[in-house]
Amino acid sequence: MPAKPRKVAQTVTRADLEELSEFRYRLRRFLRISEEIARAEGVTPLQYMLMLHTRAFADRDWATVGEIAERLQASSHGTVALITRCEAAGLVERIQSIDDKRQVQVHLTPEGERCLMRLAAAHKSEVQSFGWAFREDSA
Repeated sequence: MPAKPRKVAQTVTRADLEELSEFRYRLRRFLRISEEIARAEGVTPLQYMLMLHTRAFADRDWATVGEIAERLQASSHGTVALITRCEAAGLVERIQSIDDKRQVQVHLTPEGERCLMRLAAAHKSEVQSFGWAFREDSA
């Protein structure tokens, strides 16, 4: 469910508008390039994001449906449909949790892992072109 916009009682300057415009331009530019990168690899942008978020947790190599839905800002129902499409494409597999039988873990398949790594490398270089992330001194 989308968050409700907050009421703001601040003055907005021309410089604020210029910064907001530049931010939105860079964000949209990145998203367009990301879409092109994903499609060139034969997956949809949502499939790429699902694979990325599946592997984005520091302490494990899988995610739950709820965690993926939150990262995608999507409904659980829509996320399950996306997982089903990714599963049919051989990118992910669902595994029932040993600890909690109600929980389903989403894991990348070996093909999904290879696809994600190719896509992430292309995205990393694109993000580096913005000059603010993945700097040489970061580990």
